[in-house]
Amino acid sequence: MIMENGTSISEFLKKGKPLFSLEFFPPKNESGGERMLKTASVLKPYNPDFVSITYGAGGGTRRTTMKYARMLKNDFGFEVMPHLTCVGHNKSELLEILEEFSNEGFCNVMALRGDPPEGETAFRPVQGGLCYATELVALVREYFPHFGIGVGGYPEKHPESPNNEIDLVHLKEKVDAGADFITTQLFFDNQVYFKFLADCQTEGIEIPIIPGLLPVLSLGQVQRFCKMCDASLPTLLNEKLQNASDEKQPGVGSDWAREQVIELLNGGAPGFHLYALNQFSASVEILNGIKSLPPQ
Repeated sequence: MIMENGTSISEFLKKGKPLFSLEFFPPKNESGGERMLKTASVLKPYNPDFVSITYGAGGGTRRTTMKYARMLKNDFGFEVMPHLTCVGHNKSELLEILEEFSNEGFCNVMALRGDPPEGETAFRPVQGGLCYATELVALVREYFPHFGIGVGGYPEKHPESPNNEIDLVHLKEKVDAGADFITTQLFFDNQVYFKFLADCQTEGIEIPIIPGLLPVLSLGQVQRFCKMCDASLPTLLNEKLQNASDEKQPGVGSDWAREQVIELLNGGAPGFHLYALNQFSASVEILNGIKSLPPQ
């Protein structure tokens, strides 16, 4: 459905053409903002179907998210999907934010519970807030039915989930609440994605599942991300990074991600989502190596 102010990502997915999307995060300072906008400028000719921008709790980060989301939409012409989390907001505040998204011309949202605030180990909703992403999905679907809604999926389970089976039950709840598509957390072994896809189908999850990929920049970086997300690091990738100099490690990561993309698309994935980390070099190398997505 073409909306007055944008296009629901679910409509892109119905076309059957593999999607390509990028993720940005709100910069913390002016130099970070310049780097993010430079990345957007360099990657614009590759025509991503949409870009997302992450969200942090608190008024300052909220304003920063909106500022750069507007710029990505108005200055670059991207279809922008802001993230929204339950952290630090009650239901009324969440509805205000969604109304602001709508007024700014956004018609897609990534609905997430969010991580506990820094220094805390467990998520606790504020008074009148929401406890689960499922509740946020239902809220968006009820009050903004035209929005495209994305949710997160964990091929190797959410770190807080006791096992894969329970994690899939919770994912199915988000789908039943109104989610249109799933974007996965990072993974480095494509067989993990394909198994996750099969497990989701067994659970009755039939919406598109977009693989989320992180271009590795260094061994230390990928080790930190794997620990944070409970993702596995393939032995071969680990060895390649260990045997490469610091200067060569980003190239190893780009080559690995490019081969992941090719295999995923050949295996029927509905597209791919790059966690660009506001940097363009690795994404450019990956995209230049994929013949189906040349710059235009």
